Amino acid sequence: MSFPTNPAAMFLATSAVLLAVAVIPTPLAAQPAPAGTATEDTAIRPFQVHIPDEALADLRRRIAATKWPKQETVTDPSQGVQLATMRALARYWSTDYDWRKIEARLNALPQFTTTIDGLDIHFIHVRSPHPNALPVIITHGWPGSIIEQLKVIEPLTNPTAYGGAASDAFDVVIPSLPGHGFSGQPTAPGWDPQHIAHAWAVLMKRLGYTRFVAQGGDWGDAVSEQMAVQAPPELLAIHTNMPATVPDEIAEALQEGGPPPAGLSADEKHAYDQLAYFYKHGLAYAQEMSNRPQTLYGIEDSPIGLAAWMLDHDIRSYELIARVFDGQPEGLTRDDILDNITLYWLTNTAVSSARLYWENKLAFFAPKHITIPVAVSVFPDEIYAAPRSWAEQAFPKLIHYNRLDKGGHFAAWEQPDLFVQEVRASFKPLH
Repeated sequence: MSFPTNPAAMFLATSAVLLAVAVIPTPLAAQPAPAGTATEDTAIRPFQVHIPDEALADLRRRIAATKWPKQETVTDPSQGVQLATMRALARYWSTDYDWRKIEARLNALPQFTTTIDGLDIHFIHVRSPHPNALPVIITHGWPGSIIEQLKVIEPLTNPTAYGGAASDAFDVVIPSLPGHGFSGQPTAPGWDPQHIAHAWAVLMKRLGYTRFVAQGGDWGDAVSEQMAVQAPPELLAIHTNMPATVPDEIAEALQEGGPPPAGLSADEKHAYDQLAYFYKHGLAYAQEMSNRPQTLYGIEDSPIGLAAWMLDHDIRSYELIARVFDGQPEGLTRDDILDNITLYWLTNTAVSSARLYWENKLAFFAPKHITIPVAVSVFPDEIYAAPRSWAEQAFPKLIHYNRLDKGGHFAAWEQPDLFVQEVRASFKPLH
């Protein structure tokens, strides 16, 4: 996201070789020509993760060698991620945490890479055992990864084992965003949400799908909404748990930093207050990554620096994670959190993932004039809870809208059962 100086305007105006990874059975091709040319390799290549022991030992050494700051001078997170939380995270990370568990879990899934527009795209692809399953491509965000969606794969692909009907079945495709995880790191500008959206349509067609739906939150929403804007004929609908619905007059009031416009409903006023808080207190990471992502050498070099940067995404997610490391698991476990952070560390994608903010020139929360069907699920601890009235204005073909009682920014990760129910309900008419 490319941001102007005013914090509210900032978000509104935008909002490599993997050292430790081996590809089975063939190595990644070197810089093939762009898609559509005769020379691009369109093969689907099986993929597995194999992190060397040396890389894990180096990670533990770096955690142990952390140069810690003094404790914050306040008793709340107003100065940032608190020292007690980071020390608890570091203790567990350097002693009890076992990367091999998530590595084995990933390798138990069908993983692949394919080259699109000269870039290697990594993805999980699980076909349902049920006939006539609806294909869905689910896109993660930042600071997330494919780790976010692992809990929903089985319930979506095999619904009869999880309280659903065979007619609820999906084929599930979960790609790693360019510059994230096991996908390639772009070596030139141009991989913005519009480009990624086009690549995802290419991917789904390359997998043989002639009809499919898309789902996403955070950057996954930006990509899914751009897929809807581009509206390839194979795309039937999208579902989002972080929709772009903020009306122009609300955006202008937030940019000016003044009081909310008169006449807002209770839900609209709540959403306005949430956005105002986020623009004032939660945009530091986005401003830096949208303007100067290459400057973030510290998070590429220090695992604790990377972890703190990723934890400080939004206040509700941070509060949940802090409680988890204080011994009060809810929605996420310590291993969940560290699986995701460790994936960023081992793939050296701290800076390459940050560049997506620099690439994006879209107003993140502004409606995108989508004309295909859209489903919206609102989790209460998201950055903002989109009111139905805003969703109806933004999406003239709104096919599903529901407000949940719990859950936040990482909906599929935190509340997988509710997330699965929402995806099933959203796309049920399309099966």
